[in-house]
Amino acid sequence: MYNTSFIKKILLVATVVLLYSCDKDFNAIGDDLIGDNHFDLVPQDYGVVAYNQEITPIQSNSLGVNALGIYDNPVLGATTANYTTQVSLAAYAPTIGADPEIQSVVLSVPYFSKAQTAKPEGGSTYKLDSIYGAANGKLNLSVYESGIQMRGSFFDNGVQYPQFYYTDMDTNTDPNYINFDSKKVGSKLNDDANEAQNTKFFFDSEEIVEETTDAAGVKTTNRSAPAMHLNLNKAFFQEKILKAATSKLASADAFQEYFRGLYFKVEKTADGGPSNMALINFAKGKITIKYKAKTASTTDAAETTEDKSLEISLTGATAGLLKDNKSQEYSDAIKTASINTTSGDSKLYLKGGQGSLAVIELKDFGAQLEEIKKSNWIVNEANLVFTIDAEKMAVKGSDNLAAKEPRRVYLYDLTNNVPLVDYTADRTTSLSTADPAMSKVIFGGIINLDPTTKRGTTYKIRLTQHVRNLIKSSTAVNVKLGLVVIDDITVTASNKLKVKNDVITDAPRATVVAPLGTILFGNNIPSTDANYNKRLKLEVYYTKPN
Repeated sequence: MYNTSFIKKILLVATVVLLYSCDKDFNAIGDDLIGDNHFDLVPQDYGVVAYNQEITPIQSNSLGVNALGIYDNPVLGATTANYTTQVSLAAYAPTIGADPEIQSVVLSVPYFSKAQTAKPEGGSTYKLDSIYGAANGKLNLSVYESGIQMRGSFFDNGVQYPQFYYTDMDTNTDPNYINFDSKKVGSKLNDDANEAQNTKFFFDSEEIVEETTDAAGVKTTNRSAPAMHLNLNKAFFQEKILKAATSKLASADAFQEYFRGLYFKVEKTADGGPSNMALINFAKGKITIKYKAKTASTTDAAETTEDKSLEISLTGATAGLLKDNKSQEYSDAIKTASINTTSGDSKLYLKGGQGSLAVIELKDFGAQLEEIKKSNWIVNEANLVFTIDAEKMAVKGSDNLAAKEPRRVYLYDLTNNVPLVDYTADRTTSLSTADPAMSKVIFGGIINLDPTTKRGTTYKIRLTQHVRNLIKSSTAVNVKLGLVVIDDITVTASNKLKVKNDVITDAPRATVVAPLGTILFGNNIPSTDANYNKRLKLEVYYTKPN
């Protein structure tokens, strides 16, 4: 009896929960369906105030990926991205062996790539991902030993603080401030005779093919996905690693004090030809040292040699280092003197890295909140639709390429530097299952393309829950909103600005690694202007009681 009664109770509870869940899901789906077709509802438009804000040098350590290269944006200007990283031994206190003689030193860092077709001889062709600029772009790449010991924290008056590294730490001229470029040590390490590894470096989409021969003379071919594959100076690593004092290789602290890391620097090639930029996960990189060392025979004490290897990982503290050569139009637009924080700007300039964002204030809607509450209007959907200045963005550079457009923009609570409730509530998956960075489809911000030109037209972001909260909750605050370009919607943490002001102290981490930019129409466009109807406004669809 007890078991039967208990089972009946469980079934009853489960049924209620199931029906509630179905009803909840149905209502949520219904919200989105209403938002898509609105059942012929006419939106209520509210004016907003939107203005530009420069992102000054910003914290660039602890990034998941980093840019390397030079990207020439024909609209916003050129960005140069250098990089520095600590290095770590794969195993500390290694047994080097007697009289080691180095054979090769190879730095390998994989690119983001996708296999395309199989080759008849084996292996695959690949297409590189996250490359920006000319397809045939080349760079003058130099890899140096770093002279700056990077730390994760520091002490001030007995209190421990996190150590921040900023995007301008190889361009600043303050003698009291870190400058990685001025502290690089010795000559470039990638001094191979092959120009493709240094003065005419390019991001090669060919797979890496390596052949090895064992002691029995059997050859093996190893194939791997495309990567930065550089032969480094053997004499340097012979002295620095193989002949190092045992104490220098004994622990992470000792090693990182002794070998402080690598500094990657890029410049235009001598001929001034087209360049490009890649996003790279350097933490997956490594240096492989192959060498021979003497060993003693157990039978006759005769000296023999054995093949050995040692691996150094590109892990530890890092910093992305950026320098912008802004176009005059862009530079003027984001100057404090040009920004209209009262009435808003006519154009919004968004750019990743040490770039710029837009600040959006829902002032008109906020002024009418009390009337909306008294009228008992029900919000079906609320959107901000940003129209791209397609004419400006279509301008081509010397390489005959128009600026590559960001595939996504991200709207967040700028006052508190946190995601909006619409972001959190959206549990939709990506448009492509292979690309989680494109999830949060309902929240939006994904570029809409013209079917003919394949260029961007608008970005639409849903603010339904945010607007509902402002109406329903007496404690909800009509915060300032921030708009930035991003590539990965899953990254929501913020990084600190080196110089803070009354508007921003932080910016989303995802925008620090985004090399692209765009120009959007703002709100402050004269009614006589041909682009007046493209101005930014808040659209809210209501159900109004009779």
